[in-house]
Amino acid sequence: MGYNCRKFPFGLWLRVLSNPSQVVLRNIELFESKNVLLINHECDLLATALLEDAAKVTTLALDFNHFQRIKSHENARLQCHFGHQLPSTQTFDAVVLFYPKSKSLAPYLINLAGRHLIPGGELVIVGEKKGGIRSITKQLPDYFDGGIKLDNARHCMLYSSSLQSEAPEINLSDWVKAYVLSTPQGELTICNLVGVFSEKRLDEGTELLLEHLPTLKGRVLDFGCGAGVITAALLKANPDLELECVDINAMALASCELTMAANGMQAKVYASDGLTQIQGLFDAIISNPPFHDGLDSTTEIATRFVQESEAQLRSGGIWQIVANRHLPYSDTIAQFFNTVNVTAENNKYKIYANRKA
Repeated sequence: MGYNCRKFPFGLWLRVLSNPSQVVLRNIELFESKNVLLINHECDLLATALLEDAAKVTTLALDFNHFQRIKSHENARLQCHFGHQLPSTQTFDAVVLFYPKSKSLAPYLINLAGRHLIPGGELVIVGEKKGGIRSITKQLPDYFDGGIKLDNARHCMLYSSSLQSEAPEINLSDWVKAYVLSTPQGELTICNLVGVFSEKRLDEGTELLLEHLPTLKGRVLDFGCGAGVITAALLKANPDLELECVDINAMALASCELTMAANGMQAKVYASDGLTQIQGLFDAIISNPPFHDGLDSTTEIATRFVQESEAQLRSGGIWQIVANRHLPYSDTIAQFFNTVNVTAENNKYKIYANRKA
């Protein structure tokens, strides 16, 4: 069972819940005796706290790490899912939607919420003030009412709306932008679902990586695959490669699958927290790792990635990544691969390429 939030004081929840989740919990009376769905929830245990008043809670995480955080707390009243859609057409009395960091994803999630609400069911939307939530009443489609603001606290806002008519059926093809991308390996069709970053051109780091690829064979891992640009380029150059693609973002994984289909290619696409969910050894790991400036744990994440990569390579296996030139990879690479090889670089990026001894 989850925590009893009345026995577990609200002040203590402040230490373990994100600001948006705290604002939802402040309004827990909205969910009394209701069957509740959380969409795009934070990496915390809000779902267990809501069980104090709600009859049942179901969660849909679009971030695999957020799913992993709550999954172990499943019980008869708490069901947890990862993906861009629920596996069933189940409907709920109330849906709590966490406003996404990518504003382009919001209409999709609102549509998804509408598909899973009973007639007249309540949509509760929460988000940080700086994240676009202020304009939510203008973003609500006509199958919801105008919406009202319920709360304003902890740098967040909470809105409510009710389902007035049936929400449109969701077809992924309506939410994807396909475009032709020129790469060193040839032209590719890339499919980007809403919320998945794309410049509709080859970004400078990935271009440098693809320009300096070694000869590959066998089983290859694309870590942080996004919409599948690197995987598609690898298969364009060598269709015999056995590609596996991992990411933590559900929309990215779905985009990667669409990209594979659009190019008549095949790859195994699945979610993984780092390299935790992959099995067996690889002949090569190729990546433009999704580690950027602004993350307090950039060094820790990079260290973990290098260590786990070395452990997942066969003897003689190739490890090649592109990274911002100032990120602290060299010492970690030297620690686990015994040497640091920079095979190409420009004023922004470096290509690190090593073989496992």
